[in-house]
Amino acid sequence: MAASKETMQFQTEINQLLQLMIHSLYSNKEIFLRELISNASDACDKLRFEALADPALLTGDSELKVEVDFDPEVGTITVRDNGIGMNRDEVIANIGTIAKSGTREFFERLSGDQTKDAKLIGQFGVGFYSAFIVADRVSLNTRRAGMEAEHGVRWESDGTGSYTLETLNLPARGTEIVLHLREEERQDLLSAWRLRGIINKYSDHIPLSIRMRKMGEDGKPGDEWETVNKASALWQRSKSEISDDEYKEFYRYVSHDYGDPLSWSHNHVEGRLEYTSLLFIPAKAPFDLWDHNHSHGIKLYVQRVFIMDDAEQLLPRYLRFVRGVIDSNDLPLNVSREILQGNRVIDQMRSGSVKRILSLLEEMAGKEPEKYQTFWNEFGRALKEGPGEDYGNREQIAKLLRFASTHTDTETQNVSLADYLARMAEGQDKIYYITADSFLAAKNSPQLELLRKKGIEVLLLSDRVDEWLTSHLPEFEGKALASVAKGALDLGAIETEEERKSQAETEKGAEGLVERIKNALGERVEAVRVSHRLTSSPACIVLGERDMALYMQQLLKQAGHEISSTKPVLEINPTHPMLVRIEGEKDDIRFAEWSALLLDQAILAEGGQLEDPAGFVARINQLMLALAS
Repeated sequence: MAASKETMQFQTEINQLLQLMIHSLYSNKEIFLRELISNASDACDKLRFEALADPALLTGDSELKVEVDFDPEVGTITVRDNGIGMNRDEVIANIGTIAKSGTREFFERLSGDQTKDAKLIGQFGVGFYSAFIVADRVSLNTRRAGMEAEHGVRWESDGTGSYTLETLNLPARGTEIVLHLREEERQDLLSAWRLRGIINKYSDHIPLSIRMRKMGEDGKPGDEWETVNKASALWQRSKSEISDDEYKEFYRYVSHDYGDPLSWSHNHVEGRLEYTSLLFIPAKAPFDLWDHNHSHGIKLYVQRVFIMDDAEQLLPRYLRFVRGVIDSNDLPLNVSREILQGNRVIDQMRSGSVKRILSLLEEMAGKEPEKYQTFWNEFGRALKEGPGEDYGNREQIAKLLRFASTHTDTETQNVSLADYLARMAEGQDKIYYITADSFLAAKNSPQLELLRKKGIEVLLLSDRVDEWLTSHLPEFEGKALASVAKGALDLGAIETEEERKSQAETEKGAEGLVERIKNALGERVEAVRVSHRLTSSPACIVLGERDMALYMQQLLKQAGHEISSTKPVLEINPTHPMLVRIEGEKDDIRFAEWSALLLDQAILAEGGQLEDPAGFVARINQLMLALAS
């Protein structure tokens, strides 16, 4: 193949990233070696997996390894592996994950604080570019396994806005990265003692041999290589042999996160089924947690052989934030994603892993509530998907849920259902809640007036997932969840006989007004009735018990879904001055305008959208002019 070399420009985002790297975005410069070794280890894992289907890929070099070399005379550090390698197209597309996705989100999250911004690097998978923290030029030589020697590729850049690509002859598969260090970095990094220290600190747990040259008597690297890490699967070691620091470093390796995990669970299961799981709960949500294409964070191993990344069959989607590894002794080495579907072993490992994660969260919530609140603030909305996805664990998930409520009237979601039950009023047999498109809309809803007056706590739900949650969580510990904005408000034993009698008298006295408003509104409403829940507002709308909240209906319509239109019930407060004024209106046309205005205001208060907003404005203008004259 004829050699060809071309110069290409970085994307604007990559150029920005390189400038951040060059100006020491990482607070700890030695991290670059951890990132490069981690990438090399992943490349070896991927080759091992592909070789299960095509053993010829390993021909001539079956011992997978990572080598770290250095040359004090020319000022270089080299990291090489004999893993899967890349072809030309893959180099362009995959040299840094940020080149493929997440660039916009990455830069939107930057704060200008180098310490905080450094933690974003791992979340966005841009570890390769950390090489430019210490190097003013980086060369990458690579050849994909299974391709001929003449299909090698060289990528090179000085980090100033462009890079070169050329084809070259490479006799060995894999990837070699050569860092040409800046002058000021050479004295610190170009020693065997320093590099071994970094490897032992950050990469000792990698289940792959990391090698360096043995030092000769003259203090210079010789020709013989030796393994400088433990090269054993950390998850297979006894928990008593593993320090917290080792767990944390392994988490950074498996998650590509810069920070520490919030907690973890390490378990060896023996018996009819034998497997090991090491599962971590991150402290921060990844930027793509809500992306439908978000990859799961579990790596599947079989007998310590890496099989696949992002094995979504191992955990349900609502636990997609969990990172870690599961190593099975009972699956075949040639297992595929298709075979995983409906596999009995997978089902049992999944069930066991879910229970461990939920138990870990339960323990955290009970013993370390502040830490659990940190977890909830990051991942609570994902966990709310649980009752709808995982019926078998619905009760346990429900205990972990947190909400805002009228007990504190703050937006912080820190009220558990157990907390709510402990504060229930005497005779109360329901857990009351309201859903809205924002916290303020929920907090200020007229639907809450009577309940606030009686001192009855109401959960204030304003996450978009809350409608889904409440439709799949009908009760908790024998107490039904009831929306104060849907159906008739039944206070049961909380309401006195005197209050019921007074309500009945009010309804009877307003029969004429109710009928007149219903006739004026016609088909716009299902019914009009006297409200049992209003004390200071003139009116509100109430949906059927199975109807979707208006704001959710509007969101689905905007997303292109066909939603069958539902007619609300208009509830009125006949004692309100506005209703007294309307009742005294003799002009039928003016009365109809007032009635329409009542309905429109009630719809807006519930987060709905008016079909004729211009007509609403015109009615307000007309009534204001009439009142002013």
